[in-house]
Amino acid sequence: MSALTVGRSAYTTAESIQVLEGLEPVRKRPAMYIGGVDGKGLHHLAWEILDNAVDEYINGFADHITLTLHKSGHAITVTDNGRGIPVDTHPKHKKTGLELVLTVLHAGGKFGESDSGYINSGGLHGVGASVVNALSKKLVATVRRDGFEYRQEYAKGTPLAKLEKVGPFRGHGTSIYFEPDDTIFKTVRFDPDTIKARLEDTSFVHSGLKITYKNEVSGETLELANPGGLPAFLTKLVTDGQKPSVTEAGFSAARETGDRVEVALQWTESTEETYRSYANGIRTPSGGTHENGLKSALRKAINGYIETHDVKVKGLKITADDIREGVVAVLSVFVREPQFEGQTKQKLNNPEIESTVDNFVRPALEAWLNNNKTAADSIVARIVIAARMRDASRAAKEEVKRKTPGSKRLSLPGKLADCKSTDRDKTELFIVEGDSAGGSAKQGRNNDTQAVLPLRGKILNCEDLVTSKALGNQEISDLVTAIGTGAGEKFNIDGLRYGKIILLMDADADGCHISTLMLDFFFRHMRKLIEQEHVFIGQPPLYRVNVGKEIHWVQDDNAKEELVEKLQKANRKFEVTRFKGLGEMDAKDLASTTLDRKTRTLLKVKIENALDVDRVFVELLGKDAGYRYDFIMEKAEQTVAEDLDV
Repeated sequence: MSALTVGRSAYTTAESIQVLEGLEPVRKRPAMYIGGVDGKGLHHLAWEILDNAVDEYINGFADHITLTLHKSGHAITVTDNGRGIPVDTHPKHKKTGLELVLTVLHAGGKFGESDSGYINSGGLHGVGASVVNALSKKLVATVRRDGFEYRQEYAKGTPLAKLEKVGPFRGHGTSIYFEPDDTIFKTVRFDPDTIKARLEDTSFVHSGLKITYKNEVSGETLELANPGGLPAFLTKLVTDGQKPSVTEAGFSAARETGDRVEVALQWTESTEETYRSYANGIRTPSGGTHENGLKSALRKAINGYIETHDVKVKGLKITADDIREGVVAVLSVFVREPQFEGQTKQKLNNPEIESTVDNFVRPALEAWLNNNKTAADSIVARIVIAARMRDASRAAKEEVKRKTPGSKRLSLPGKLADCKSTDRDKTELFIVEGDSAGGSAKQGRNNDTQAVLPLRGKILNCEDLVTSKALGNQEISDLVTAIGTGAGEKFNIDGLRYGKIILLMDADADGCHISTLMLDFFFRHMRKLIEQEHVFIGQPPLYRVNVGKEIHWVQDDNAKEELVEKLQKANRKFEVTRFKGLGEMDAKDLASTTLDRKTRTLLKVKIENALDVDRVFVELLGKDAGYRYDFIMEKAEQTVAEDLDV
C-alpha cells in the first residue's frame, strides 16, 4: 500500500464535467467579457455596439450614427447607415448572418463581397454584439439592406422568433435596441453624462463622422461633429484642464500611409502628464505600445533639440519624467490586426506599433521644435524648471530622512481604534463620518486587521491650501498621522501603515461632500496613495427594504426605485427604511453590509486623467464660485423635488 494519500479527484466521472454552450459562458462569467457588472460594465455594453457602428465609418461604409437613450433610462438604441448586417443564410451553419453575429462568440467580421471587409476595426461585430445580446433581457435588431427592412427580437441571447422581413426600405444600415438584464447588473440605469462624453470623444477622433445623441430622459438632442479632429480635441483638453499652456500653439502631425498615426500634443504648467490614446477608434485608458512609442519619441526629440542647439543645463540631469511633465497628448493609431488586452480593450499590445509611432513622431516633433525656436526654448525652459524642482524635492526628502530617528515611535491619535496586525498588506483603515458611526464600526470590525478613525463632520476644504496650512487642522493632522506617510513634500510611501484606506461615509449628499473633500486632500497632498491604489470608497446602504422575512440592502435611489418597481409588479408587500446615517445601523448590520470582506462592495479610486480630476476639483472646491453656480444652473432643470436631500 502506498504511503502517499491522494485526495479525491475533482472529476469523478466525465459526467461531472460541466460544458457551457453557446452564450452560457457570458452569462455565467460576465466579468470576463465586460470587466464587471457595475456601472462601468453596464456602459461597456453600449460601447461594444457603438464601436461596431464606428467600424462601418472607419472602413468607408457609413457617415452617421445615432445613439438614443430611451425614456426609461434603462435602454439604448444605436443606429448606423452602414451596409447592414447580412441576413442571408450561412451555407455551413444554416443560420442567418444576423443570428450568427448575435448568438455565436467570435462570429462576424467581413460582410458582403470578399474585397469589402474591414481594413481597420475595433469591434468587427464579433464577440461584442453576442456578449451584449447574452447580457440583455431584450434586444431587437433591425437591418436595412438590399431594398428591405428586417427585424428579429432576442431575450438573454436567444431568438424569440425567426427573422422577419418587415417590408421594402430604400435606405441601409443596422439598428440595435437593447435592455440590459437587471438580474445580472447591479444597476441598469445609464448615465447620460458618461454617454455624452464618450460620443464627444468619438466625434473628435473620427473627424468626418456625424453623431446624433438623443436623450429621451431629459429631452436633449445633440448633433456632434468635430472636423477639427485631434488638434481641436487637444485644445479642448488643455482648456478644460485649466492649466496655462507653455506655447501658444501645440504640435500635431498625421501619417496616412501604412498604419495610420495621428498625434496632437502641447506642454502645460501642470505637474502631471496626460494622454488620451486610441487604437482603431477605441479608447485605451491603460495605454499600451502606441503610447510607449509616443513617450519614447518625446524624450528623443527633446534631447535631440538640446544637443543640436547646445542648450546649457550645467550640473543638471534631465530625466524622461522631467521632459514629459505637463504634456497633454492625444494619440490615435489604426492597425490592421489590433491586439488588445482582454475583451474590454483597455490596452494595446501590438509590439510593432511602438517603433511605428516612435519613428514617425520623433523626427516630426524635432523638425517642429527646430522650426519654432521660440516655442521650443519655452518648452525646454519649462523642462529645466521641472528637473530643478525634482532635484530640490529629492534633496528635501533626504534631509527629512537624516533628521528623523528610525527608532522614534509614532504618536497615534487618541480616537484611532487601531488593529492588532502590523502586516500592511492585510490591514485596513476605515475613515468614518462621525463618532456614532465610528462606534458601530469599532464594534462590527475585525480588530485583528481593521482600524477605525472617526471624523467630526466635514473636514477642512484643502483645495487652495499649501500642505503646512492643511496640517494645521487637527482632523487633517490626525488623519495623516494615522496613515503614517506624511503629506506634501514629506510624503513617504514607506511609512504607510495600512494597505487599504477606506472612506466610509453616509450614503447621502453630506457623505458625498465629505468624500469629495477627502479625495481632494489625497489628490493634492498625498497623491501616491491613489496612484498606488491604496484608496477605496466603501458602499454603505442608503435603504433597507423588508420583504416579509427577507432584507434587501440598497445603496442608492436608482437601485431602490428598480427594486420597488420589481416588487410592485410581483404584488409583494414591502417596507422601505431610509438611513439618515451609518450611526443608525447596528454593528452587526454595518459589518455584514459594509465591513465584511466577503459581502461588502468597495470602489477603488483611480486617476484615469489627472487634468480632468484637477479641473473637477477646481470647479467643485476652488475659490471661484462661478463654476459651481454654472453647474447648479445647468443641472437644476434635471432635478425634481423628491430627489433633493434636505
